[in-house]
Amino acid sequence: MAEVNIQIDGRALRVASGTTILKAAERIGIVIPRFCYHPAFEPEGSCRMCLVEIEGLPKLDLACSTVVREGMKVWTSTPQVLQARQDVLEFFLADHPLDCPICDKAGECYLQDYYDRHGRYGSVFLEAKEKKSKLVRIGPRLLLDRERCVLCNRCVRFLQLVTKTGELGIFERGVRSEVGIDAGAEIRNNYSGNLVDICPVGAITDRDFRFKTRVWFMENSRTVCPRCSRGCAIVIQWSSGYPLRGDRRKVYRLIPAENPDVNGWWICDYGRYDYPDIEENRRTRITVNPGSDDAPPRPSWGSVLKGMAGEIRALTEAGREERISVVLNSFLTNEELALAQKLLSGALRVRSLFFADPLPGQADGYLLTAERAPNGQGAAALGFKRELPDAGRLAASTDLLIVFGPYLAEHFSPEAYASCLNRVRRKYLVSAHKTGQDAAFDVILPAAVPAEKKGSYTNVQGLTQSFEPAFPAPGDGLPEAEILARLAPELEVKPE
Repeated sequence: MAEVNIQIDGRALRVASGTTILKAAERIGIVIPRFCYHPAFEPEGSCRMCLVEIEGLPKLDLACSTVVREGMKVWTSTPQVLQARQDVLEFFLADHPLDCPICDKAGECYLQDYYDRHGRYGSVFLEAKEKKSKLVRIGPRLLLDRERCVLCNRCVRFLQLVTKTGELGIFERGVRSEVGIDAGAEIRNNYSGNLVDICPVGAITDRDFRFKTRVWFMENSRTVCPRCSRGCAIVIQWSSGYPLRGDRRKVYRLIPAENPDVNGWWICDYGRYDYPDIEENRRTRITVNPGSDDAPPRPSWGSVLKGMAGEIRALTEAGREERISVVLNSFLTNEELALAQKLLSGALRVRSLFFADPLPGQADGYLLTAERAPNGQGAAALGFKRELPDAGRLAASTDLLIVFGPYLAEHFSPEAYASCLNRVRRKYLVSAHKTGQDAAFDVILPAAVPAEKKGSYTNVQGLTQSFEPAFPAPGDGLPEAEILARLAPELEVKPE
């Protein structure tokens, strides 16, 4: 591709022909203000915030839609440019409500940031502000505040170009223009939550997050979404300590992280609103004989794993490895699966290795896949067959059962599952979440959820993505990799 030489604020650079001034400036760290521009869409140039000065032209021009040409000299911070930005901001703020203290977008609002950077002036408008609807329900989770809207058209273009459902439009003319939805209609597509992310101000807010916390209280941790085999890049936004009481931790929302190779700028609502799964119904303590009325002394990881290792050794030393059954799942990372394979199949010669994943869902033809586990491709690449055990055969051929995850119960009726477990002499469950069949197991070990792990997943496209833990598992919880690594010395087996 041909390249051209240009200058931006006196700095020379060489960029591909066809590049806009805005994108060229970002290459050297110059961020030009914008409202309507979004990298997923073609430039629209309706907000006029990105005006820049181009040497040789009689007036300012738009950085978002103007393409560079050989020898172009651009200035982004001249007095004329700064005055133009201030004038544009003044028109935006003329009818904008002063409700930043209660707006969920405060702290990440373009209008707020640009006023702080380019504004801080006294208003010359004497007219009363236009009053518009502030609580318009446009979807099951979405609310529209028309007074805050700057008519950037991002939401309309997203529904036209990405979801192709077109629920929103801009109605009326001039000062009465407003974003609206057809009477009786709602935004119910599987990507509606992205409208909150792309809104540059607080016009579209999420009822799920509304008034929960302030963005400056939250930590941001990038990871991989585990809710299907796509493996979208996400950011977990969470807080610990103040404003929560004590040493509590709370996850407030999940938002997309940009990944051009997987999900672009978006995530589906199925993954977005799954964040309560990180904390709700969690198992935090090792439990022995959960169905017993007696309260045994609180066990430790050392004592429990020593007991498990003794039971495994007793069967293997007697040549009865076939009586050991292990049920894995595709939420385990590549590293955890490789360790399990080396420890169980290799060192201990366990042959009854099965998989139990969540029941498949419905794919939406875009990002969400039917497979509702993140690492099926990784398990297949490691040679696992991912077979579900037959309940009758499992009960008849097993003396020691180790189940990873709560998903096995989804594949059988409660009666068949309970009957199977009752016929197995010794049963261990390694799970981050409580299940309805906990009392049927002898020992339950708390595990970590994917957000609390370090490792990698291989997605449906065959792309392997690494991630780091956002925070540690609560209570006694440990990642399965660490559980297996602690079990290995008790079995007198090296984990690597």
